[in-house]
Amino acid sequence: MERRKFVRQAGLAGVLAAGAAPAIVHAQANIRWRLASSFPKSLDTIFGAADVFAKKVSDLSGGKFVISTHSAGELMPAFGVVDGVQNGTIEIAHTAPYYFFGKDETFALGCAIPFGLNSRQMTAWMIEGNGLKLMREFYKNYNIINFLGGNTGAQMGGWYRKPITSMADMKGLKFRVGGFAGKVVERLGGVPQNIPGGEIYQSLEKGTIDAAEWVGPYDDQKLGFYKVAPNYGYPGWWEGGPQLDFMVNLKAYGALTPEYKAIIEAAAAVAHTDMQAKYDARNPMALKQLVAGGTKLFRFPKDVMDAAFKESMALYSDLSAKNPNWKKVYEDYAKFRADQNLWFRFAEAGFDDFMQSQKL
Repeated sequence: MERRKFVRQAGLAGVLAAGAAPAIVHAQANIRWRLASSFPKSLDTIFGAADVFAKKVSDLSGGKFVISTHSAGELMPAFGVVDGVQNGTIEIAHTAPYYFFGKDETFALGCAIPFGLNSRQMTAWMIEGNGLKLMREFYKNYNIINFLGGNTGAQMGGWYRKPITSMADMKGLKFRVGGFAGKVVERLGGVPQNIPGGEIYQSLEKGTIDAAEWVGPYDDQKLGFYKVAPNYGYPGWWEGGPQLDFMVNLKAYGALTPEYKAIIEAAAAVAHTDMQAKYDARNPMALKQLVAGGTKLFRFPKDVMDAAFKESMALYSDLSAKNPNWKKVYEDYAKFRADQNLWFRFAEAGFDDFMQSQKL
């Protein structure tokens, strides 16, 4: 039977039954995109999510949709990727949205804010709550559509030449801290520094900064911070569940076929899950090795935690009063956070508290 007539008569179900489905994929155009990351390739967990994403896009498209991945500085600076996507220099970026709070503080709500959602709560807000809808409305102002691009899980609180024993130790502390959290550190008397991951060690070694945080044991061990600042704080109260994003140029995305759009969404979902799985699996051994090598753990004292929480809430109120973008998204975020904390108090927290007190 002549093929066109066959397809018209049999319909899609008939085509699939006849094994002709590959023709649908093969009919797609060959596409080449470039992805700029905000991270160095040496960090196989956080940069690696871009590679996982690109490979899945290629696999699902039969090799017709190829995305080359480029580390920070290769195509553009780590903190230049949003501009790159916005103006169409690149089609896609993989980054932490809170790096760009200087453009608008609302960017931080797409990633992490001090005393915010944990990783599971963040994913729930994005997918089942209004998070993705609200953030996409906001990102339209920058010619961007976003897809979830991974989560590190709750982070550690950074490396210090001297441990933080009270609020007095925060005064004048030159602290490399990612993105938006610097606003709270500043309110506590610290001096925040926003430095790309690949440049932190040199700054710490030279004494340009007194302390630095990145992610957690696995990445931090690779970056060697323990060699120059042996005191390791916890918890990272500013990053309970920081989400990464794949940010796609709206015009480039709009030009894709429905099949390729579906592939982007599916590949992002795989990379999102893969990143935290890697961190959760690799951090425990790295922490053991760090402590065995002389790293000294300390917990932030209560007066620091209380002051940081108080200043964070005050900051959010201030921003809601002057930034309508922030107010719109944060009101929904805060309500979701309250409900999630009520639930987790009885479920996750109750279970975790018992299990972590056992000798296993």
